[in-house]
Amino acid sequence: MSESAPADRPHVTVVIPARNCAAELPGCLDAVSAQTYQGELDVLVAVAPSSDDTDRAAAAAGCTWPLQIIQNPAGTTPAGLNLAIGAATGEVIVRVDAQARLPDDYVARAVATLERTGAANVGGVQRPVGSGELSRIIAAVLSSPFGGGPAAFRQGIGEGPVDTVYLGVFDAAAVRSVGGFDESLERNQDYELNWRLRQHGHVVWLDPALVVEYQPRSSWAGLARQYFDYGAWKRVVIGRHPRSTRPRQLAAPALVAGLVLSAFELLRGRLRGGLAPAAYLAACALAAARLHTRLPAARDRLRAAAAFPVMHLSWGAGFWFGRRAGSRSQPDRGAGPASA
Repeated sequence: MSESAPADRPHVTVVIPARNCAAELPGCLDAVSAQTYQGELDVLVAVAPSSDDTDRAAAAAGCTWPLQIIQNPAGTTPAGLNLAIGAATGEVIVRVDAQARLPDDYVARAVATLERTGAANVGGVQRPVGSGELSRIIAAVLSSPFGGGPAAFRQGIGEGPVDTVYLGVFDAAAVRSVGGFDESLERNQDYELNWRLRQHGHVVWLDPALVVEYQPRSSWAGLARQYFDYGAWKRVVIGRHPRSTRPRQLAAPALVAGLVLSAFELLRGRLRGGLAPAAYLAACALAAARLHTRLPAARDRLRAAAAFPVMHLSWGAGFWFGRRAGSRSQPDRGAGPASA
């Protein structure tokens, strides 16, 4: 701790899982360096095997806080997070992704909220910000309730207890007490960890004043793969923790199932099979039209209307047809009898 740091401020460790993100990581670390937190803070970057010299980018970033790079041979995000949490000396763990850009008061405000509420995890709102033409359109789509969904961390309406948050600022003792992140989950590990925290009686708290910029995918293929994986791993989490399911999580699978039934109806010559697809396409067009402030060009709104089904259908298809590896029963990771 520096001489000017108040002795009563908790020690904070920022943990960053990194893989093939040499281009994004310096900007992430610049934002961490700019934190105004008046206490002890250090940074751990868990680097997975990468093809773009991610570890060199981390070392060369010039972070102003003490920085340590550790290797994550398993290569997955939850494995890297657990390695960093295991090596962390802070009483508070701040999880950050390379694609995220923290505001300079993020750590200070999050720690204050953690102390004020007694929560085990505090998080804020994800604000998608595109860096290219298609990325900008995808960012606008993600900001729409029809695109990104009504999850609290996307809409940021109201402060209080929630199911899950974006990233997370954790009480280190609480996250360790439930076994950390489930390393068998390549996606949706944040939601699953927050479920186990809540099952143990801990609180997950949304502070909508914590707004973090996020860089979305910049290609159609990347967007489709991302949402296909989201759907596939959500099915795994629901299989393990059925009571964690929320109606919004079943919307995309229900859409895919409904469109498949509509296709069968049309193949049998029943025109009523066209009602559901027509209604869905009209909803996509209407949702895209509502983005006119962020996307004033009609061409961009047309591409936004196409992005909605890419996300929804990829998510739903992943849920129904995605890989089933990892869906076997896993050892309990501290969820307790209530989550069985």
